[in-house]
Amino acid sequence: MNKKWFVYILASQRNWTLYIWVTSNLEKRIYEHKNELIEWFTKKYHIHNLVRYQEFPTITEAIEWEKHLKWINRNKKIALIESTNPQWQDLSPVT
Repeated sequence: MNKKWFVYILASQRNWTLYIWVTSNLEKRIYEHKNELIEWFTKKYHIHNLVRYQEFPTITEAIEWEKHLKWINRNKKIALIESTNPQWQDLSPVT
């Protein structure tokens, strides 16, 4: 059984605060963010909307992409989100 890794971007609102992280269990992690079970940045700023995610076969690839996303400028991050989610809809099935 191969583990999947995800790099995800959360947003508080369209074009507002963004949060980028990596996880092996996207559904669980989004549930934790939405229910403010994690005492992190996302709870403090109410960042709950999953606006983009990408799957990777290895943790190494996921971390490399996460680091890349954290270093690119904000306009490129917004363009990336809008390339697949132009309305900034919450992509999470978790409530």
